[in-house]
Amino acid sequence: MARYLITGGTGFIGSRLLEHLAASGHEAVVITRNPARHKNRCGEQVSYYKGFDELKSSEVFHTVINLAGEGIGDRRWSEKRKQALYNSRIGMTHSLVEYLSTLSDKPEVMISGSAIGWYGAHDNSPLTEEARSNPEYTHELCEAWEQAAAGVRDLGIRLCIVRLGVVLGQGGGVLKRLLPPFYLGLGGRIGSGQQMMTWVHREDVIHAFDFLVETPSVEGVFNLTAPNAVSNAEFTRQLGKSVHRPTLLPLPGFVVRLVFGEMGDRLLLHGQNVVPARLQDAGFSFRFERLDEAFTDLFS
Repeated sequence: MARYLITGGTGFIGSRLLEHLAASGHEAVVITRNPARHKNRCGEQVSYYKGFDELKSSEVFHTVINLAGEGIGDRRWSEKRKQALYNSRIGMTHSLVEYLSTLSDKPEVMISGSAIGWYGAHDNSPLTEEARSNPEYTHELCEAWEQAAAGVRDLGIRLCIVRLGVVLGQGGGVLKRLLPPFYLGLGGRIGSGQQMMTWVHREDVIHAFDFLVETPSVEGVFNLTAPNAVSNAEFTRQLGKSVHRPTLLPLPGFVVRLVFGEMGDRLLLHGQNVVPARLQDAGFSFRFERLDEAFTDLFS
């Protein structure tokens, strides 16, 4: 049994992570804005606190998982929204590192979230962890997030940064937003449909966390993405097939820009083909390597 400290534990990935940890016999301490709302959700093995000031410096944690951050694609990117995205990621991560510095017994490892937005928009060429970035807002946000987490290295804590793709799972994430129009027969490609969508099944995310925690020889940046990205048109076609609906109504690029502004342009009309080179080289095996396998699991 191990004890985990988790930020972002009530979100789409974090909530599934807590279920997994509790089922595996581990304990977890979760920092969340509304502890009372989530109390007893995963049993007595999971406890919730509003801030690090409620924790003692004598606490002992084996692992830290930092997933805090408001949804980057939830709404248009006004300056106020960009500040909220920054604070929820970088501000929280700085506070986490500061708290960890007070612990007399330091955790062995920290997994810290990031996203494939670090690379910025690219063509369809495969991108490993060695690929260059394009200077744009998503890169700047993810780079600041990763740099904030880097402070734990000075504390002697092994750091694994995971650049997540589009996470697929029931009950949340991108599918929660996509499925209503698809069920109504209103689904279709976005823009040209040629932009790449780099995705990953939520269960593979959870098992990759386990792998990184249990493999002390690995550290650094890891693309946490399925090995086979697809175009937006192919993603749309397979999703429509999975829910038995036509996909005949494309969403033109100018409408995306009009409705969603900069957020829609960068996240919906552009993409990147990111591959999990370092995870696979380290020996991690994905359960869902192809999109049809993921959709069969999610919709069967």
